[in-house]
Amino acid sequence: MNSQSLLASVGINIGLAMVILFLFSILKKQPSNAAIYYPRPLSKRHPITFPPFSLRRFIPSFSWIPRAFRVTEDEILQTNGLDALIVIRLFKFGINFFTVCSSVGLLILLPINFGGQPASSDSYRSMDSCTISNIKTGSNMLWVHFMCLWFISLYGLHLLYREYSEILVKRIQQVRNLRHRPDQFTTLVREIPVCGEHKARGCCVDHFFSKHHPYSYHSYKMLYDGKDIEDLSKQARYVYEKVQGLRKKCEGKKHGKESDECRDDLLKITGLEEKLEELCRKIRQLQSEDMLKGKELPVAFVTFKSRWGAAMAAQTQQHTNPLLWITEMAPEPSDVSWRNLSIQYKILPVYKIGVILAATLLTIFFAVPVTAVQGIAKFEKLKKWFPPAMAIEFIPGLSSVVTGYLPSAVLKGFIYIVPFAMLGMAKLGGSISKSKEEIKACNMVFYFLLGNVFFLSLISGSLLDEIGEYVSHPKNLPSHLAALVSSQADFFMTYILTEGLSGFSLEVLQPGLLIWDFIKSRTYCRGKEKDLYLYSLQYFRVIPIVSLSILIGIVYAVIAPLLLPFLIVYFFLGYAVYINQANFHVPIQDVYETVYDTCGTFWPFIHHYIIVAIILMQITMIGLFGLKSKPAASVSTIPLLLLTIMFNEYCKIRFLPAFRSHSIQNAAENDELDEKSGEMEHNFDKAIEEYRQPCLVPVSFTQSDSSLYQPLITSW
Repeated sequence: MNSQSLLASVGINIGLAMVILFLFSILKKQPSNAAIYYPRPLSKRHPITFPPFSLRRFIPSFSWIPRAFRVTEDEILQTNGLDALIVIRLFKFGINFFTVCSSVGLLILLPINFGGQPASSDSYRSMDSCTISNIKTGSNMLWVHFMCLWFISLYGLHLLYREYSEILVKRIQQVRNLRHRPDQFTTLVREIPVCGEHKARGCCVDHFFSKHHPYSYHSYKMLYDGKDIEDLSKQARYVYEKVQGLRKKCEGKKHGKESDECRDDLLKITGLEEKLEELCRKIRQLQSEDMLKGKELPVAFVTFKSRWGAAMAAQTQQHTNPLLWITEMAPEPSDVSWRNLSIQYKILPVYKIGVILAATLLTIFFAVPVTAVQGIAKFEKLKKWFPPAMAIEFIPGLSSVVTGYLPSAVLKGFIYIVPFAMLGMAKLGGSISKSKEEIKACNMVFYFLLGNVFFLSLISGSLLDEIGEYVSHPKNLPSHLAALVSSQADFFMTYILTEGLSGFSLEVLQPGLLIWDFIKSRTYCRGKEKDLYLYSLQYFRVIPIVSLSILIGIVYAVIAPLLLPFLIVYFFLGYAVYINQANFHVPIQDVYETVYDTCGTFWPFIHHYIIVAIILMQITMIGLFGLKSKPAASVSTIPLLLLTIMFNEYCKIRFLPAFRSHSIQNAAENDELDEKSGEMEHNFDKAIEEYRQPCLVPVSFTQSDSSLYQPLITSW
């Protein structure tokens, strides 16, 4: 990629970001878009005030960006929970880390790289003169890179340790603040045997925990196979919606001019109402205790009289056979994945293996578009393999756009669907909660991006660049790959630009919802009240993509420091987009709903991703020092690699157990607080009622209250 292509990518991304943010600042002021940009406050009946219809409503403004940086972490924690705060702290980590790395890279490494040796006249890579590849072989200046490598690594480990410590403190405090939640008193029990005397599992649960946990056991709630009830409920919902549609159709007729068609509709309504009543009767019959006895699943939620009792039961082996009476802390009721609780515990490994195989196949097949993208980026070599591509050069400036902006934009488009595909696979893995499904999806997406976007981009770029050399000298493949890492710095720079400027701008604009809402309001939903577009924050999409950008920045921190300032812009914009809650709000505060709060369980995985990035940087530098004929620097980097691995193992011992379970000490302290305030009995009494299976909820079909938010939208 030449300098013209790189500048074309910078210009296009900045221009698109400006246009998108201008559009957002205008569209968010329009009351018709309130269901998209303000669904959360409207769902809570909070009034939204818009400017009156005037020129001011159509004047763009970026004032929301500086306001975002005045929001405190306590405000985010209070309104959105610790999981959302961790996303914000991930951006802050990127800002803090790469600001220091940029200072080191631009002030120390960049002048050394640029003055290393004269740039090759036939080189088409615009960043070669700014990377470590411009340093002469055997130059003592490589020791400066060695010292910067140690400094950047140690500074990164320092930030990671500080983040882990602070988030652990916040986790303990958040658990204390949410001590009224029923999941702190409840244990999920699986593989419950059948009682030999009563031929049922329910009484077996009561006998077992009454005997082995006599002082802390309170009650239980069995789970049942509710597929029949769910099928009938879907039918009843369909009939109810059909009745409501016919009623609205009849109400639309003018008074005194009732047609034969309307009378026919009234007859249909009567028949459908009778059918609806019959369906409801069948549902209530299936929900009766007598009918449910024969549909018990070997799963139950068991509630204890104290958090201490629940923690003790969840973290100990209950039976000599470890495949019976399997216990773990229950997820909060809104986080439970009910469909997976019916899966037998013994066959869960089969589901997990299937998910791994499916994710692996997707990763392998995705290699095709990634290689094609690199073919576009390596235009000079592509012409040799595909001569018709030379026609692009006849249009002035087009080749710069094609090679500079198009590869990263195409790659971004392909990547967009990957997180959703991985989440779909994770849901089939048998996890007991939605949060665990998202965490599993996070891991699969991160390693997918690491393999396809990072490694395959390097490999495919190298293959297209020197494929003949590889065929004739296959033993030199590792050394060639290490030598050409810097050649992909310009591609990753355009990737960061596209992902940051265009990606975050589109995130705040919500173009998909705008288009869908426009289509709905002018077709089958014309004249109807708008539904709120209220969704949860997509951790499985945001965390891996941002973590990949951190990985790219860390790997290239010493190799190509010119990339780092672009990362700072990336994290600043991402921080503003996800945190802003001033006057006219955006995602975290007003667009996304907090469905669950795991109290920071996502952080250990983020920590792992960053550790992988630091280790990958060190391994790369060991290879590069060797290629630059500095074996002493390579050998001296090995202790740094071992230190990083030891640091990671220490963090696993010091912090990780506290994120996997609640300590007995904290549980007892929270129990003491409840006993002093007299809330203990109230909390564990209501806990078990919160875990009501959806299929056992009494049937009720009422009018939609979606229109309630309309009066809340007013002008100044």
